[in-house]
Amino acid sequence: MARQRKRPEAAAGQLEMTPMIDVVFQLLIYFIVTIKPIDVITNLDVFRPAPDQKTPKDAPPPNLVRVGVYQDGYTINDIPATPDALDEALGKVASYDAGQTIMITVSAISEHGRLVKALDLCAKNGLRSLSVVSASN
Repeated sequence: MARQRKRPEAAAGQLEMTPMIDVVFQLLIYFIVTIKPIDVITNLDVFRPAPDQKTPKDAPPPNLVRVGVYQDGYTINDIPATPDALDEALGKVASYDAGQTIMITVSAISEHGRLVKALDLCAKNGLRSLSVVSASN
């Protein structure tokens, strides 16, 4: 009869989570610090329309109708206007020339809804040649 050896009872191994969490946070910090984000703006292709070949070189540039969208209201050619007055003025502009360029200057602190209202008024009056720029204030 073979004699069996008694093996000492070993305690079950425990997996320490604290060092693993530390390593994960260090890797996370490493990747955040070393990432080089892609600048999407520089990779956008912008195609501007070619100048009209029929227009003489000496022709004056077309007049712009300037619409301002600010926190306290609207302006049209630097004259304060209510939404109804803006609608009426844009209607007159469209009746003269529907291809007239409208430059909409938007203040950074104005409400988004004001810009949308101005764009809706332009669309309502059939004005399609729009330029939207942001104001410095």
